[in-house]
Amino acid sequence: MLVTTVPDQFLDITALVCPMTFVRTKLAVERLEPGQVLEVRMNFGEPSRNVPASLREHGYVVADPQPENPASPDGVQRLLVKKP
Repeated sequence: MLVTTVPDQFLDITALVCPMTFVRTKLAVERLEPGQVLEVRMNFGEPSRNVPASLREHGYVVADPQPENPASPDGVQRLLVKKP
């Protein structure tokens, strides 16, 4: 389980498309120290499905994406990723 209120790093991939969404996120997580958390801002849809799944496959601790604005659940999503 991933519990944090203040991420160590931020990444905005809302302007990117697959596969660059995952590539940029993975590169950012690799630069973290063990135990640090990255917050990723991404679009709803393909990125919010594929990026978390791919990161989990690579052994990272990943929280489920959450809408940035709860009134617009299909908008921008926020994802927390912890480097083990």
